[in-house]
Amino acid sequence: MSLLPSATEIVYALGLADRLVGVTHECDFPPAAREKPHLTASRLPHAANASEIDRHVRESLHAGSSLYALDRTLLETLAPELIITQELCSVCAVSYEIVDAAAKGLRGDPRVISLEPASLEDVYANVATIGALTETRDEARRFVASLRARADRLRTAVAGKSRPRTLVLEWTDPPYNAGHWTPGLVDLAGGESLLATPGAYSHIITWEAIVAADPDVVIVAPCGFDLAATMRAIDDLAANVPAWNTLRAVREGRAYAIDGNAFVNRPGPRLVDTAELFATAIHGEPIGAASDEPTALRRL
Repeated sequence: MSLLPSATEIVYALGLADRLVGVTHECDFPPAAREKPHLTASRLPHAANASEIDRHVRESLHAGSSLYALDRTLLETLAPELIITQELCSVCAVSYEIVDAAAKGLRGDPRVISLEPASLEDVYANVATIGALTETRDEARRFVASLRARADRLRTAVAGKSRPRTLVLEWTDPPYNAGHWTPGLVDLAGGESLLATPGAYSHIITWEAIVAADPDVVIVAPCGFDLAATMRAIDDLAANVPAWNTLRAVREGRAYAIDGNAFVNRPGPRLVDTAELFATAIHGEPIGAASDEPTALRRL
């Protein structure tokens, strides 16, 4: 059972679809994952904007409430032997504590593993871990080798190019910087990451700091937002945040919206796609296969 969209992608990549008995409501890639039983549901308000979601999240966490519901009855019915979850972020997925408590009440004593990636290298390690636990070590080794080869080709493609100073916003209201694996992807894509916290949590930054940094490129990738929702968030910025409209990157057409839910905030195999999309935005030209994905990246 996978309680992480990123882990679900790894499971499918290793050819384990037939052994996957359940997923989260957010597991949407590959598309076949949508047909698996859903163990979770969101408690966030429907169709809220970035500011309203931020307020709801803060209030829920302050009250000690979970942002996700876990269907314990279905969990017992499906009786998994291995449950893949996370402890990295209580906002991004059902918490490890809830999963662990539910698992202890199951017959058969299922194994619960927690994935905590903070970099692309950690994602490679997660693939190897799942491969070892599911007796697909060879498949995992080949898959990681293919991802590394793509990353190497990207690194070669951007070598010698200028390194534009790049700001990635992982939330818009309030603005959050890029954390964990994202700054490393900017570096792989041939950019210089601004106002970032590599390997650590993203945090609120000020518009004053953003304006002072004067990024060459801005990439907006709100956590959990697809491209359409990201565009709505950017429309809110343009209408309500004067500083946004003064940014040189925005005025010169070097600001981009990206499907953060699929490509930036989900630490799975598609982070290599993310680096290719970043490279396309940073250098202003298609670089890598992912640049052909029409619903992933949009120039503002």
